[in-house]
Amino acid sequence: MTFSDHLFQLRKSRGLKQKELAPFIGTNWRTYQTYERGQREPQMSTLIALADFYGLSLDELVCRDWPKER
Repeated sequence: MTFSDHLFQLRKSRGLKQKELAPFIGTNWRTYQTYERGQREPQMSTLIALADFYGLSLDELVCRDWPKER
């Protein structure tokens, strides 16, 4: 799953609209929309706000499997 797909799934699973979520993470809905479309990636402060909002680690939020075999 891509990061943008994950954001969409997380928001939908909580029954939120983009306009409802955006203020909680300190952005406007049009900017948030670009994250879900995969057109932009959020800044670190926004990633932290999203992780806090959803109760996830940053790794979980961005769909990162860690640790990987080396």
